Amino acid sequence: MRKNTFRLVPVERIESRILVVRGHRVLLDSELALLYGVTTKRLNEQVRRNRGRFPEDFVFRVTPEEEAALRSQNATSKGRGGRRYRPYVFTEHGALMAASVLNSPTAIAVSIEVVRTFVRLRHWMNARDELSRRLNELERKYSAHDGHLAALFDAVRRLIEPPEDATKKGRIGFARAARNA
Repeated sequence: MRKNTFRLVPVERIESRILVVRGHRVLLDSELALLYGVTTKRLNEQVRRNRGRFPEDFVFRVTPEEEAALRSQNATSKGRGGRRYRPYVFTEHGALMAASVLNSPTAIAVSIEVVRTFVRLRHWMNARDELSRRLNELERKYSAHDGHLAALFDAVRRLIEPPEDATKKGRIGFARAARNA
């Protein structure tokens, strides 16, 4: 089998379409349909026909509030020619399942890139979380040392400063005795 050396869809194009809804990274049904080379109507039709393959953590319909937020973020039309129904959103697993029910060569090939993109984002998020954890750990470690370092500097300053009675200048040498003449 010959290895596929080209990508149908650049990862960056997929990344730019991934949104966060209810704490999940998702793709809108219209975006996924565009990537898979089918109409949104056909994609949603296959989801309805294969409802058992799409549990709530794979695909869900956005609420009216979420739809309004998405509309304002993406500046989409809400008048004639716009969507008549609230969109579905697909998680990584839902996007993969959609490719399997569409069963077209394009959908299968693109689904591989979609999954790679989700995995890439997950790795990036994990790396970011790990970096954040390490920074917090360093901050905790050195903030505890700050108190110790401050005490050390105070002790050194006290050692460097001359004692109080040494700061009073007295005459050096012998005092002259007063002459009685």
